[in-house]
Amino acid sequence: MKTMLNVALPKGRLGEKVYAMFEKAGFPCPSIKENNRKLIFENEQVGVRYFWVKPSDVAIYVERGSADIGVAGKDILLEYRPDVYELTDLKMGKCSMAVASKADFNDDRSKTLVVATKFTNIAKAYYASQGRDIDIIHLNGSIEIAPILGLSDVIVDIVETGTTLKENNLVVVDKFLPISARLIANKANFKFKNELIEKIMRSLEKQTEEV
Repeated sequence: MKTMLNVALPKGRLGEKVYAMFEKAGFPCPSIKENNRKLIFENEQVGVRYFWVKPSDVAIYVERGSADIGVAGKDILLEYRPDVYELTDLKMGKCSMAVASKADFNDDRSKTLVVATKFTNIAKAYYASQGRDIDIIHLNGSIEIAPILGLSDVIVDIVETGTTLKENNLVVVDKFLPISARLIANKANFKFKNELIEKIMRSLEKQTEEV
């Protein structure tokens, strides 16, 4: 029986683009393109099993070994620090981690800066490197309204186009971390399925170079 490679894909546009790369690498699974609500798809002939998971959960599935490999944003890897191998930068899903505030905000460094963010660890590391005293408010969504309602002075969040910030009268103060999708692997499974994973990695790297 063929060894199955378990691949965790992030739900959404990015996952669909990544699947297309795997398909090109010789690991197709036609049923994934059918219009259904299934989450797990197998192609026993080529020995691959894909499953859709929430983007922020991919690293958990890989770290715990339910997936051999997966695709996760650099933001997730830095924030949650999963114990996985980061194999290669797929150069997709590009955006930046940034600090933003209301246009009229002036940072008084004698006061503690109040920061609203989903990315607590990334924000802490960024401000620690500046020796800045901060108070972090962890939020899970609609971060942009925090400065508008006076909950925070600034936000630390992912910025792609900056449209949402502009529409909420916020400006980027500093873009400090480029982010993109990374191919990651479970450490133990990488040893057992090394040849197969290396083959996929080489093909994906070749495809990113061709773009």
